[in-house]
Amino acid sequence: MPRKRRTSTPDLVGMTPKQMKRRKPINNSTFVSVEPITENQKKMVADYDSGKHLFTYGCAGTGKTFMALYLALRDVLDENTPYDKVYIVRSLVATREIGFLPGTHEDKADIYQIPYKNMVRYMFEMPDDASFDMLYENLKHQETISFWSTSFLRGTTLDNAIVIVDESQNLHFHELDTIMTRVGQDSRIIFCGDASQSDLIKATDRTGIIDFQRILQTMDEFSLIEYGIEDIVRSGIVKSYIIAKINLGI
Repeated sequence: MPRKRRTSTPDLVGMTPKQMKRRKPINNSTFVSVEPITENQKKMVADYDSGKHLFTYGCAGTGKTFMALYLALRDVLDENTPYDKVYIVRSLVATREIGFLPGTHEDKADIYQIPYKNMVRYMFEMPDDASFDMLYENLKHQETISFWSTSFLRGTTLDNAIVIVDESQNLHFHELDTIMTRVGQDSRIIFCGDASQSDLIKATDRTGIIDFQRILQTMDEFSLIEYGIEDIVRSGIVKSYIIAKINLGI
């Protein structure tokens, strides 16, 4: 009697709906607990955990994006939340001439993903770089983390997701407006930005984030958190440089 060939179909018994959606469930035990350092980081965590959407802004080096990505991954990997995915949204073309870079559009977009991979590295306790690279590619492959350009959002609805809009100061008002109208059922949104670092050239374009912020200030669903010099967590010469630049108004 011929032997039955073993199939690679996973045993779904006892798996949660989230695990069944993922080809390779992530081992949550490797995800580390990150404690907020500054008062505004603590407020960010507290307001997020209370159910608020977030609009965080202020000087660079304060950990806005890091904390946003940590909170998003924490909840997406939690089997008891409705969130399945982290969407990182940003404009791919500001001052950098992406068209002159080699490769396809995806290859060019990969350049913008490097900082986020470095952040995620600090959120998992892995034995070596190869193990982390495998985990990170798994997160991307199963779309637990995915990267979106504002150019491709029209007509989509982002359900069961946590949306992080990074470098929001580089977005026109109509882009910010489009993003807000894409947030779907059981989703959260976090904006991160620094108006002093805008890559937009026209002064009329730079007012978009200001008008957008005025709208959010009237909404009870949002918490707006401004980060200052006292929140800078980068050490050494980077922190000194940021403080000197701010003090000189540059």
